[in-house]
Amino acid sequence: MQAQPNMLAFIVQLILIGGIVYFIVFRPESKRKKELQEMIKNLKKNDEVVTASGIHGVVVNVKEKTVILRLDENCRVEFDKDAILVVTKKAE
Repeated sequence: MQAQPNMLAFIVQLILIGGIVYFIVFRPESKRKKELQEMIKNLKKNDEVVTASGIHGVVVNVKEKTVILRLDENCRVEFDKDAILVVTKKAE
């Protein structure tokens, strides 16, 4: 009969630890993912962005799955939208 209170306390502790892990790890990550998807959805011409590889550029054209960035006067490169990490300056 003494095993049941110990088992119940163990299960309660596991549930509490699981809840703490969820609120510290998983919830902020999912929130960050939603914000990143929203930012990518709102990309516009002349936004200054940084890609996952650290390349800085200005959005020239936004397509369905890709974006064309101007890196220099005569240099344009096409990236997947998922490669964009940060919009450093929004178009005015």
